[in-house]
Amino acid sequence: MRTAEAGQVRPGGPDLAGGEPPGPLTAGPPPEEPDRLLEVPPPLRLATRAVVALLAAVAVLHVFFVFLHVAPPNQISQRYARQVESWVYPFFEQNWRLFAPEPESAVPQISVRTAYTSADGSRRIGDWLDLTAIDNAGVRHSVFPSHTHQNMLRRAWTVYLDLHGNSDVSSSDRAVMAQEYLRNIAVERIAAARHSAFTDVQLRVRTYPVPGYDATGHMLRTAPSTVDTRMLPWWKASDHDH
Repeated sequence: MRTAEAGQVRPGGPDLAGGEPPGPLTAGPPPEEPDRLLEVPPPLRLATRAVVALLAAVAVLHVFFVFLHVAPPNQISQRYARQVESWVYPFFEQNWRLFAPEPESAVPQISVRTAYTSADGSRRIGDWLDLTAIDNAGVRHSVFPSHTHQNMLRRAWTVYLDLHGNSDVSSSDRAVMAQEYLRNIAVERIAAARHSAFTDVQLRVRTYPVPGYDATGHMLRTAPSTVDTRMLPWWKASDHDH
């Protein structure tokens, strides 16, 4: 039998002469991936950063204004009250107060009817349409009820009541806006429900106290004397006179 000569390395085997196997092969550092953002054209990259910065600023401003709206009155909220109200109303209004919640103590039931004055001067008045019942039915029969449909009409009436009190005369620009906002909601709702011509609309608001419960958990009946009924004046609805 022939043996390997000194210093000879067998193919695929260790170096018998040196007595030490070769070290493991080490790979070099992985190549760096190119920055995808650098591949974007400079104008588009600048526009993207500007949009992100603008959205972040709007988000911070929105949170700040909503915080001032729900926080207790202070010097900052009183100083910037007009700016806060212009931002919050009517789409971002919050029906709660920080550190002092204000639960609803009364439930309004809002109905609307129309009138049509013809060319000869005759006037026809329609029946009442319960808008609150329509909203409640939509909430009960919807898997994902709309927050807007739940609160738009009710909050429009609450804002109108806060700005007008017991009088229906608008004494400020915001009161005029609240009156027009409430009227427009009523006009759109009754126009969608009844396809007939009308020139005027009138709202009736019946306010019921939130019912209580007895010791057994049964709802207590509301006495008729505790229900407040308010008739609003006739308002022009020129967009639906034909």
